[in-house]
Amino acid sequence: MVEHTDGVEAAGDAGGADDGVTEVLDRPLPEGIRRRVIGLVAEAFGGLTVAELPAQLRQYARFTPTRRAKFAGNAMAAAVEGDPVFRQRISARLRETGSELVEALDAGSPPAAADPEDVAAMAFVLRPPGWVKLVTAAGEEAQRASAERAGEEAQRELRQLREELASVRAEARAETERVRAELEAARRESESHQRRLRSAVSDVRRGEAALRKAQAELESLRSEAAAEKAAALAETRRIKSRLAEAEAGLEATRRAAREGRSVEDMRLRLLLDTVLDAAQGLRRELALPPASVHPADTVDAVQPGTMTPKDIATRALSETDPALLDQLLALPQAHLVVDGYNVTKTGYPTMPLDKQRLRLLGGLAMLAAQTGAEVTCVFDGAELAAPVLLAPPRGVRVLFSKPGVTADELIRQLVRAEPPGRPVVVVSTDREVADGVAKAGARPVASALLLRRLART
Repeated sequence: MVEHTDGVEAAGDAGGADDGVTEVLDRPLPEGIRRRVIGLVAEAFGGLTVAELPAQLRQYARFTPTRRAKFAGNAMAAAVEGDPVFRQRISARLRETGSELVEALDAGSPPAAADPEDVAAMAFVLRPPGWVKLVTAAGEEAQRASAERAGEEAQRELRQLREELASVRAEARAETERVRAELEAARRESESHQRRLRSAVSDVRRGEAALRKAQAELESLRSEAAAEKAAALAETRRIKSRLAEAEAGLEATRRAAREGRSVEDMRLRLLLDTVLDAAQGLRRELALPPASVHPADTVDAVQPGTMTPKDIATRALSETDPALLDQLLALPQAHLVVDGYNVTKTGYPTMPLDKQRLRLLGGLAMLAAQTGAEVTCVFDGAELAAPVLLAPPRGVRVLFSKPGVTADELIRQLVRAEPPGRPVVVVSTDREVADGVAKAGARPVASALLLRRLART
């Protein structure tokens, strides 16, 4: 804001010389009028040469009016107030515009419809006779308008506050009603809980009475059981006594039987000798050769010099060495049973199921051709969305489990179907399958071992 002190003289008229009349502004220039003054000076500023500008304003000569008002506003206001020559040059530029307001002020009759602040700002720059009155009147009008705006703003705020107060009161009433409703609901719920509590207390009392009755009955039963136990012990002692008497009578009967059996034994021995003599005569008559097969020969066991799948484990081969599988399949009449999906999902799980089956069966066909072993590959039928059109490769039996039967159970059925003593090798990483077939006499190996063996072919 541009401040004025008492005793500051106004500049002269449009001719550039003082008319002998000194007018003094006895109060600071209102802020609104000051902004209008800076705007007028910023617009007229561009029509002056650099030499015509005060030294402190020459650096703003090339600025636009807006930037000039923003950055040099205070300096231009001070120059208009304190530099009469600069003010006269600005006044001359304003008069050259031919503005009706300028002409009216020079004529001493400002238009009544004009904005008071525009009139005061133009009068402050042009300094026509009576300009102080115009500026003072404009300031008072601005203050009055500001007061009116402040009053209107206060009224608006008051109305807003009243509306907010009414809203708060309404919300408070609603909240009060809600709290009352919740309190009433809580009271009803409390009464319900109290009724339930009284009912529960009554149930507990009835339960305690029933418990006391049950305890009395239990004591009665215990007494009866003790009496029955004593009676049972007495009966047991009586029975033991009768048993001892019966055993003594039995022993006496046995002795009598042994004494009477000697005659029967003699008669039986004579009959036996007769049968033996008859059998020898029949053998001579039929010329029967001596028996060459003994009962011990019918027992299935491993004879010296032969190997079983379990013997292979004692030959110092690692469980992950593919040579172990070769030795197992080299046994006479070896049968290799493969848990198909267990092997494929261990070796190549990202492939589709049909590709997994084809890849595994191709490798098993080559293994069967190399070893001559019987090979059976089992797949879980639950994995199939439709029947599989598959031609098994030469030397490989392909089986799918029936609905409701898992591949693991089908493998155990195959192992149980083999005669005891035949070398059966089962390939599966499933611990349950491996333990089950091992109990049935088969040799389980890991799926990784078969995958390594197939990778070698």
